[in-house]
Amino acid sequence: MSQNDQTGNAPSRRSGDADIISDIGAMVERERALRAEISAGGAGEEGAREELLGIEVRLDQCWDLLRQRRARQEFGENPDDAQVRPADEVENYRS
Repeated sequence: MSQNDQTGNAPSRRSGDADIISDIGAMVERERALRAEISAGGAGEEGAREELLGIEVRLDQCWDLLRQRRARQEFGENPDDAQVRPADEVENYRS
């Protein structure tokens, strides 16, 4: 497993698809737990909301990196050349 799900960092540039998918799974589990915590209310609700926002951004970065890797592979390029895009770029992307 790569380091982003534990450290809060963006996914590693050299993460393989399986590592990225594993990270996504771990973040989705944490996201669900945080949403349940927020729904229940409580003393840690504000911190949970902040953590949730961070996870949402990292998830978007992971999905973006995975799409880049798959596109590179499809067109005969090296998927390891895909790079994590900055959060503001990924979050403001328009299709």
